[in-house]
Amino acid sequence: MTFWLDLMFGSDVGLMSMLVIIATTLLISFYAGYFIYKVRKAGPND
Repeated sequence: MTFWLDLMFGSDVGLMSMLVIIATTLLISFYAGYFIYKVRKAGPND
C-alpha cells in the first residue's frame, strides 16, 4: 500500500495521472447523469 501511495502521490507524474483519471470519471458520470435526465424527462413525441 505504501508503494502505491508513493507512486501516485510521490511524484508529479503520478499525481497528474490520478487527476486525469478522477476528472475523466467525473465527466463520464456527469454526461451519463445528464443523458438519463434527458431521457426520463422527454415526452413520447420528443
